[in-house]
Order: sequence, then structure tokens, then C-alpha cells
Amino acid sequence: MSPKEYEDPESEPQTPEEDEDVSEGDAAGVQNQEEDGENGGAEAKPMTMEERKAKMQQLRAKLRSSALANRASVIEESSRAKTAARDLVRLEKQRRLAETLRLRADAEERGEDVERQKNWEWTIEENEEWEKKLARKARRADFEFHDDSHAARRKYKKEVDKLKPDLEAYNKQKEAAMGLAPGTLSQNGPSTFSLTTFDPTEASSSQMVPTAHQQQMAAESLYRDANSLLYADNKPSDEAIDRVIGKINQDIDKRRKFSRKRPNEDTGDITYINEKNRIFNKKIARYFDKYTTEIRASFERGTAL
Repeated sequence: MSPKEYEDPESEPQTPEEDEDVSEGDAAGVQNQEEDGENGGAEAKPMTMEERKAKMQQLRAKLRSSALANRASVIEESSRAKTAARDLVRLEKQRRLAETLRLRADAEERGEDVERQKNWEWTIEENEEWEKKLARKARRADFEFHDDSHAARRKYKKEVDKLKPDLEAYNKQKEAAMGLAPGTLSQNGPSTFSLTTFDPTEASSSQMVPTAHQQQMAAESLYRDANSLLYADNKPSDEAIDRVIGKINQDIDKRRKFSRKRPNEDTGDITYINEKNRIFNKKIARYFDKYTTEIRASFERGTAL
């Protein structure tokens, strides 16, 4: 017999009409359940004032506990981030130290000088710049006051270090003074190497080379000497004027806030001649002031016996 003959007659597929009847019955059952729920909710007993208060207290307790939990999690995450940053810095320091020790051990095995091998990584220009920096630092290591001219020179050197020259305007003046086309130095860079790489044949037709008279006037204006008759013909820009005004206001504020008083100086009468004596007097006062205060006050009033 074929397998179809053993099939259960109840498992036969339903017709579309039967499917629609089943779906309609299910929908009706769901609707009846919803109506029963609504009737049950309407018939439910309303909450009393005590129950409402208890419910409110419960909600407030949950709110406080959630706020405390959120704050604790934020603090934990912040501390974990700080710890991770410190660990990264520590690991990076250990890595650099291990690399230095490894290079030193390798150099010692080969019989080489570690400092000499390290200096091979720098160019001649970088080495000269570093030596100039060390020499300048050694010259300015003397912070004592000698005379007014020395103090003025130190201040002048400090102000010169803070200057930021306008290389673009200077290159324009230099181009006119040397008879070059506009944009020559700015295109090739502000260095003097651009003068050797400049090719007049490659200049565009829009670039006008200054004439001999213009070049002479520009050279006299840029490179002035004691015999020059040009005077007070420079007109600064608004940015330069604002920069000078800002520097003057900064110096005025610095002088107004300056004070010779040191933060470790005590208020009141000065009973010491130097820093070591001040510390000694402070130690004595810590132990004996409670016995000698009245005697000192009597001496100052003139009533001591």
C-alpha cells in the first residue's frame, strides 16, 4: 500500500473557506479577552492615599539607587581611563629604556662608542643649531643684576626671540631690490637657495621685472646706510600697529602685577637677616613663643621689670 493510504483523515488540508472561519474565530476570541480585561480594570478598586505615597516612595528610592549606580559607573570608567593612560605612559617609558639598553649592549659587544653611534643620527646643521642653543643658554644662565645696560640687553634679547618676522613682505621688497620678477622668492621659498634656482626664462608674461630706476630705489630703501637721505617714509600696516599696541598693554599689565614680595615671606616684623636665619627663628618660635610672648610684649610696652 502507498503511504498516502495511511494518512490521517483529520490532517487533510483545509479549504480557503475553512481558513477564513478559523481566522474570524480567533479574532473574536481576542476581542472578547480585551473586553473582559477592560471590564476588569474598570471594576478594580482605586488606590488609596497611603498606597500612592508608598508607591511614590518606592519610585524615589529606585531613582536614588539608579542615580548612585550611574555615578559609581561614571567614576569607575573615569578612573579606568586614567589608569589606562598612566599605564600607556609607563609602558612607553619602559619600551624606550629597554631599547636604549639593547642598543648600548649591542654597541658594547661590537666594541663601539654608544654616544658616537647616537651622534651619527644628526646632521651637521642640526648639530650646529644644537650647539648654538647650548651656547645661548649658557650665556643667559646669569640671572644676577649687574647694571641697567645689562638688564636692558637681556630684555632686548628676550623680546627679539619672540618676534615673528613677516617673510612675505620682506621677500617682496627683496625681489624689487634685486630686480627679480614678483613671486620669485615666494614661489621657491624664503631661503637664499631660491636665487640660484631662479630661471628668468620660465617666468610668466604677467610678471613684470622692475626697471633699473625702480630697482635702485628699492635697494636704497631696503639696504639703508649712514649716507641715506630716506627717513620716516615707512607706513606700517594695521596688523603691525595692533601687534605693537598689544605688546605695550602686555608690558603694562606685567609691571602692574609685578611684586618683589616672595610667597615664602611671613607677614609682620622682619626679624631675620637671611633665609637661613628666618628658618631658625621660625623653629625657635614654634617651641618657645608660648613662653616668651608675654615677656616680649612687656618689653615692647616698656613695662618689663
